[in-house]
Amino acid sequence: MLSARSLFDLSTFAHPDLFQAAQPAWAALERLKEYMNDFSYPQLNPTLVPECVPLPRTVVLHQGQWLNADRLRIEYNDATKGTLRVWDGEKALTGASVVMAGTVLMGGQIQLGQGVLVESGALIKGPTIIGDWTEVRQGAYLRGYCLTGQGCVIGHTTEVKHSIFLNGAKAGHFAYLGDSILGREVNLGAGTKFANLRFLSGTVSVRTPDGPVDSGRRKLGAILGDLSQTGCNSVTNPGTIMGRGCLLMPNTTAPSGFHPPNSILR
Repeated sequence: MLSARSLFDLSTFAHPDLFQAAQPAWAALERLKEYMNDFSYPQLNPTLVPECVPLPRTVVLHQGQWLNADRLRIEYNDATKGTLRVWDGEKALTGASVVMAGTVLMGGQIQLGQGVLVESGALIKGPTIIGDWTEVRQGAYLRGYCLTGQGCVIGHTTEVKHSIFLNGAKAGHFAYLGDSILGREVNLGAGTKFANLRFLSGTVSVRTPDGPVDSGRRKLGAILGDLSQTGCNSVTNPGTIMGRGCLLMPNTTAPSGFHPPNSILR
């Protein structure tokens, strides 16, 4: 019930090696730093993409090359649907990603997939890996060791650190995720907060029907199985594990521990 196999379909995820099917899902968080530190990141262009300052102009990444967007035409459609478009005259730059003026990139270890849109005001610290067709919206704060699959959303004023988004996971509005994992097609309502640190010292235990399981982690937020959802202004306590297809209702605080698939938390 706590294993990656029971919570996630990893068949189309680009980083399945983070997970061991039979191990508790949070074991992926133990491997995340080493995995991302060993990843091969492309070089940023110091002229077009200076580090640690707001980008002075919008830039485009296409086939490993950074381009000044001033001479390009951009159609700002929904990146998650693969409809972000960039044109150089009559030539379509298929798979191009767009990083808007005002974005701040820090640390150099940043990987952007194809068709990614990063909006003005986002701050991204490396190491960070952003999967294809993902939107990082205005004011988002990625604090490092953030990894997303394809078609994800990190929303307006959403803060993320040391967390994993599987394909299609969306935290669209005013969320906080620390030391957490969102399964495939998970959706967080506006204002969702994942607490990841106990008031009392010690590691986070996960309550289960068979008794508590010590995660061994001082910080552990929430792990949501595929297709789970949270309502607006919901909160999870440290060590909350929701099985596939769970619903956390608006204005509700989820108790820590394992919640079986298709549970409705009121």
